[in-house]
Amino acid sequence: MSNIKDIIQHPGIIESVGEDKVQVNILAQSACSSCHSKGMCSVAEMENKIVDVTKAPDFNYKVGDQVTVYMKKSLGQKAVFYGYLYPFLLMLLSLILMLILTSNEGLAALTSLLLLVPYYYILYKMKDKLSTTFEFKIL
Repeated sequence: MSNIKDIIQHPGIIESVGEDKVQVNILAQSACSSCHSKGMCSVAEMENKIVDVTKAPDFNYKVGDQVTVYMKKSLGQKAVFYGYLYPFLLMLLSLILMLILTSNEGLAALTSLLLLVPYYYILYKMKDKLSTTFEFKIL
């Protein structure tokens, strides 16, 4: 593992253990509010989240074990791009293009909003592929 500053980590408790995955309940803590990465991390919201972690073959996990899960900070930034920046740019560019082509503000606004539907649908369909990219690990 690289430098500790290059990762986002959260404590959690193992909820279930499967053949190749471990489900971990990440505990929301008040320390999240002071974390410099809270803007990029959906875990920083004040609720518990269940995340799937690939099970390492050399560890013996049990339900109730306390663990620390981590992800590379660069992957958190990449997730922000896919979830927020790219759709914003798609809306902005389509709004400008439709305004130039039609001069109809209502149609331009509606078109730019409706373009988010196929974008997020494609993102949803790619969730299996993306889950291998955005992978939590146990320390």
